Amino acid sequence: MTDREYLRGLRAPTKENPFRILMSACLAGITCGFDGTANGTYPSALKILRYDSVKVTKFCPEEFSFGTPREMCDIHGGTGYDVLDGKATVLTETGKDWTNGMIKASKRMLEIAQKEEVEITVLMDISAACGSQIIYEGNRFSENKIYQIGAGVCAAQLIRNGIKVISQRDYASLEILYSKIDRQHRIDETKIDHHEIDWYKEYFKTN
Repeated sequence: MTDREYLRGLRAPTKENPFRILMSACLAGITCGFDGTANGTYPSALKILRYDSVKVTKFCPEEFSFGTPREMCDIHGGTGYDVLDGKATVLTETGKDWTNGMIKASKRMLEIAQKEEVEITVLMDISAACGSQIIYEGNRFSENKIYQIGAGVCAAQLIRNGIKVISQRDYASLEILYSKIDRQHRIDETKIDHHEIDWYKEYFKTN
């Protein structure tokens, strides 16, 4: 789940000392998705790019290891943490084993985050690499696709090393972030994070 207290405790950035964010490149509109697109348009992430008090570093771990375009891949046998621990695998839709390449990408993403001294990351949810709240359990193209609570490989690598991650669907957390980088922004208290929506609660039987 997202750490709103961490977000509330973040400093107020300035143009001279901008807030440092690492973002999934596709969320920034870069055409690095598996099919050579940006996987759609995500205003909640693109809004961040408009501020001059923010330095956004964009990175696509899957493009780093597998190029664009590429096959779609998912985690089999666990979450991103299990992949890092050698207990689960990353397989493409045709069965190619991309586990090692994904772990390599996660290490590169961590290196970038540490070098840039990022204060928060905004990543594409559900991705086998960048998912932070939800990922698929096995092949997403199966007849009965299954979701699971958990992080993708790269998000897990960041979180395990103390770097905070939110997704483009964590709207309540993003409201706090907007308020930190824009003193004129008034938090919309009606916004909620992904784990608070009805679908999530019903699907995973959470309260």
